[in-house]
Amino acid sequence: MNSASVLLPHASLDHLSGKRILVTGGTGFLGSRLVPMLANAGARVTVFCRQSSRTDALPSGVHCIRGDLSAGRGLADAVRDCDIVIHMAALLFGLKWQDYLEANCSCARSLARALQEAGSAGPERVVFVSSLACAGPCDSMSGRKEDDPGMPVSAYGWSKLLSENILRSALGEKLVIVRPPIIYGSGDKGLLPVYKGLALGLAAVPGISRDFPVSVAHVDDVAQAVALCCREDASGVYHLCDGHPLPMASFYQAAAKALNKKAFIVHLPLWLMGLTAFVCTAIGTLAAPFRSKNARRPNWNMDKYREARERGWVGSKQRISEELGFCPVRTLEDGMKETIEGNRRLGLLPKPKV
Repeated sequence: MNSASVLLPHASLDHLSGKRILVTGGTGFLGSRLVPMLANAGARVTVFCRQSSRTDALPSGVHCIRGDLSAGRGLADAVRDCDIVIHMAALLFGLKWQDYLEANCSCARSLARALQEAGSAGPERVVFVSSLACAGPCDSMSGRKEDDPGMPVSAYGWSKLLSENILRSALGEKLVIVRPPIIYGSGDKGLLPVYKGLALGLAAVPGISRDFPVSVAHVDDVAQAVALCCREDASGVYHLCDGHPLPMASFYQAAAKALNKKAFIVHLPLWLMGLTAFVCTAIGTLAAPFRSKNARRPNWNMDKYREARERGWVGSKQRISEELGFCPVRTLEDGMKETIEGNRRLGLLPKPKV
């Protein structure tokens, strides 16, 4: 992602000028928008990534440190003499609960240990990108609030909540947590199967005779929120969304419109969705020994089904808007247009026939 294509946020990012920022997950989907945003704001950015990570798309001037986040190799030196750490690296799709604990919680533990060892030479602020999945389901349009008790229903959600607690116990008030909902935008491979299905005119939503409301946020707006959480007055937990919860079917219809397709949205019974998730998980488990360690797991699996069988996933952006001035810059129509056009440029979706 070229830094020139990143939207300028409405809120000021002057607080980032001159700051030395270490980012984990900087070569991923969200990182491709956040890292250029930080660099454009005058920050001195370092990306901590795996040996196998591609870094050719990083903006000029961004430093790269290669190491092992899960094992902690290279972290001790990386966290020293930086002002802010932004931790985004995470496993989104796993086949069993151990996958999420091994990936997400071990990374949080290694980071917490390195930060404690750094002491006063470490950062003044750590921003952890968590997930609404650890807050728990909600089908109320007012959305789930930050002070509501965490009620995860999936292994992914539990791994994020445990990671929050690991970092909180080590860092105390230094830690700021942001919990995004569904993130969409070009370059995201998590929702890619949905867009491919809609390109063929078909999509499925969970449950019969229910809306399944969700909160969403475009990746540019999530990047803005993470950057705002680097402010000195940021504290605690912030939920995030674009402020307009909608039924999942409406989200799919917006994608179909951007694809210039008329989509047939099927409401599948939960038992059938559970069966397909079981089959996908079984196939993925059988194929796992023959795949590389970093190979992508199936997007649809039993853990994602546990989230899909709930009534909805709605969060509130009230606190982050009032305290930090967060203001989404992407409407759903505009954001979905960017998503489809960008995925076509990247070769992830076929270009329309002339």
